[in-house]
Amino acid sequence: MGAMIATPAWPPQSTPRLFVDTPLSAGAMLRLDGPHAHYLGSVMRMKSGDPVKLFDDVSGEWLAVARDVGKRAMDVEVTDLLRPREAVPDLWLCAAPIKKARIDWVIEKACELGVDRIIPVFTRRAVVDRLNLDRLRAHAIEAAEQCGRTALPQLAEPVKLAALLRDWPSERALFFADETGGVNALAAMRAHSGPAAILVGPEGGFDAEEREAIRALPQAVGIALGPRILRAETAAVAAVGLWMAASGDW
Repeated sequence: MGAMIATPAWPPQSTPRLFVDTPLSAGAMLRLDGPHAHYLGSVMRMKSGDPVKLFDDVSGEWLAVARDVGKRAMDVEVTDLLRPREAVPDLWLCAAPIKKARIDWVIEKACELGVDRIIPVFTRRAVVDRLNLDRLRAHAIEAAEQCGRTALPQLAEPVKLAALLRDWPSERALFFADETGGVNALAAMRAHSGPAAILVGPEGGFDAEEREAIRALPQAVGIALGPRILRAETAAVAAVGLWMAASGDW
């Protein structure tokens, strides 16, 4: 007998993947326009019959097939559920706003690593006092499209540190990056099970009064992130990576 011919994977690994803010279901017809239509038609050169992966942050990831391809819009038919919406690790990242390119990077990497909720926290030494949340959400969506997430990270409204601590949920541990010294981060995270959050300050860290206010929170644990001085964005991503490793998500 001759060798069997392998069946090509379907959909192919190269299939474009997009988030749509519309509930998806088998048999649904969906019109994609604007940036989505430009990307699929002009960049990816999709034609009728070509596949596209869609996810809606509700039901999961679906296979769809292009049915009517125009210059400014594309109709696709949703056919099969590929994956249900993922169970996301119960981790929040609370981070002081930093300069534009760096906070964009933090949002992207937090999404890739699996963070469930991102909360910008204003502190006294923060050099940024306003944020473009629409731009940050767009970065989170793009990161989710690229890394295969089926659940978007929640991006909360910015909050002042005092308000964050005042309203902190009793069941959630708060691991904060303490530049003056703290316990071993990995050991502390391994010793805790349950909902958690990571709090990282701005360049220059928290001031003394803020640090004491954080330490006064019963759920707070000061952690050390190694012997070297880390930039704020590096500390945020390093701490998230440690928690994911300690919790078993990796």
